[in-house]
Amino acid sequence: MNAFTYIEPATIEEALATLVRHGEEAKLIAGGTGLVNLMKQRLVNPGCVVSLRRLAGLADVNLDDGKNLLIGALCTHRTLESSPIVREHAPLLAEAARRVATIRIRTMATLGGAVVHADPNQDLPPALIALDARVKLRSPKGEREVPIDQFFTGYYETVTQPDEIVTGIAIPPSARTTGSAYLKFLPQTADDYATVSVAARVALNNGTIADARVALGAAASTPLHARVVEDALRGQAPTRKTLEQAAALVGAIVDPIADFRGSVPYKRDMAIVFVRRALGDAIAAAGGAVI
Repeated sequence: MNAFTYIEPATIEEALATLVRHGEEAKLIAGGTGLVNLMKQRLVNPGCVVSLRRLAGLADVNLDDGKNLLIGALCTHRTLESSPIVREHAPLLAEAARRVATIRIRTMATLGGAVVHADPNQDLPPALIALDARVKLRSPKGEREVPIDQFFTGYYETVTQPDEIVTGIAIPPSARTTGSAYLKFLPQTADDYATVSVAARVALNNGTIADARVALGAAASTPLHARVVEDALRGQAPTRKTLEQAAALVGAIVDPIADFRGSVPYKRDMAIVFVRRALGDAIAAAGGAVI
């Protein structure tokens, strides 16, 4: 690595002031599982690394008065998979966190880091898209929220401004008759990237699909929100044919890269298969059945 200055602010105000002072030379670090690897590969060479680990309150998990689940950016993947609140109110997120790499990584890696890193192969972004999550950001000018499916702009790129810090995630409550599923295919080891991953959430009403959310990882340059699949499912009976026809539509919107995990046609076919499977599991979790 190149030499850099390391700063550990005690408050978020101090952290924001540090970002303003150092400008584009500054990079934030939380768990370090993403940034450190980029620095080792000389893909990122910050002159100043600003640690967030001392910022109080950014690792909390709470419910607000509207039953929105509020999760601080410093909450680790390990906390997400084991928190009773997360497991009750956002089981999809808990399951996606559980499937991340190894327990060593999950103990260090943070929710905010997984979001800001904007790696399209990571597990949490598709789950958060399927949960209609909103990203909470703070800068010296104030606070704002961005729907997570509008947060990612390109490969390793987001709407985050140089003077902003992601402070947390807000997840709205789901209907009672909602089920979810997270599936991924790993051709190598547990800590490798997936060939494809799918997060699905389905709400049922009187035996029909009232609403659905489908998102994919490792399928494009950003986490992919499959709205075309959702539109095809809404108002339909959960039949095998309906799921197959809806899942097939994802083939036209995925844009994977060929690598040792598979060719582009193979990954496209896998995306279709795993969307269909995830939808079936989500319907079952909602108390329904594919007929």
